[in-house]
Amino acid sequence: MSTLRVNTVTDSAGSGNPDVGIDTSGIAKAWVNFNGGGTVAIRGSFNVSSITDNGTGDYTVNFTTAMIDSSYAASVTYGTTLGSINIGAPAENGFQIETYGSTGGSIDRSIVLASVLR
Repeated sequence: MSTLRVNTVTDSAGSGNPDVGIDTSGIAKAWVNFNGGGTVAIRGSFNVSSITDNGTGDYTVNFTTAMIDSSYAASVTYGTTLGSINIGAPAENGFQIETYGSTGGSIDRSIVLASVLR
């Protein structure tokens, strides 16, 4: 049996992930762990180029490589304090996250985790 080891697989133009006949439906297409309080900063990520700070508790996740369309599922969670999250309509280049405190007002979160499946 042979083993194939590579760091990156791209299409022939070098611009993206090729369709190589592998079922990737259960693999995250993007994920990010970021600090949403104070100066917004990414702690770790895959296929996320940046986080835009739109104001208190309002962030946009920007993809490094755009999705082929907006038919993906985004899941978001945050640190341990009570509150809620609103996930904006998905777009090929990213999506918006809004975080709220337990009383309903917008609040910055020190830990925000997001993942995208397609």
